[in-house]
Amino acid sequence: MKFEFLTTDPELVDLRANQSTRQWMDETSESFAYRCLPLNIANAHGWSFHLKQDLLVHWDGRREGEGLTIKSDQPHDRVAASIFGHGILTFHTHGVFQIEKGWNIMVGGSVNEPKDGVSPLTGVIEADWAPYSFTMNWKITRPNHWISFKAGDVFCNVMPVKRGFLETIKPEMRPISSDPVLKEEHDLWGQSRQKFNEELLKEGSYAQKKKWQKDYYRGNRPDGSEGPPDHIIKLRLQEFTKKT
Repeated sequence: MKFEFLTTDPELVDLRANQSTRQWMDETSESFAYRCLPLNIANAHGWSFHLKQDLLVHWDGRREGEGLTIKSDQPHDRVAASIFGHGILTFHTHGVFQIEKGWNIMVGGSVNEPKDGVSPLTGVIEADWAPYSFTMNWKITRPNHWISFKAGDVFCNVMPVKRGFLETIKPEMRPISSDPVLKEEHDLWGQSRQKFNEELLKEGSYAQKKKWQKDYYRGNRPDGSEGPPDHIIKLRLQEFTKKT
């Protein structure tokens, strides 16, 4: 599928495929956070812009743009700015995305990578026709607090989404008892999870040696049988190739 980024300033752009790793996940005991496959897969969804310099940001609580201070040991006016006031930090992306007809891109912050005192804002852009560049904005949530962005940090994540697809969905909600097969499987899983958690408290038990249940991770059903053949354990996206 066509997905291109036409940059106005290549020297300022560091655009990469997302990785599944996160520093806070590395720092969990025995890196246990990586046992959650949904986190790993979500982390790797999309492509991200990375900063090429360190920034320190402070908001004094004023509505005016002057209330936001940005510091760096390098010129930063073309990287980040205070444009909208109200404690909103704006990053420049320096280019325009193009994608196949009927597709948008969802723009937001790094997936599963929280930052203290500031929250990324999310937008959806019709990139199949719009010749406009866009900015990535973050809302500071805690005034009078210095926020650090380091070189290499993600400041913007992009992911293609099919335009109009959500409107075609007709969601329903019904009791699980209306699907006897699903209910049986869910009950089996619930019983297994309860037993495993109880065994975790027993010194030297099989559960303690195993540490965690891996049925979903391996793509197995609750009875141990194989699940769908397209189950994903790792997601590796292609990098943007550089052309002139």
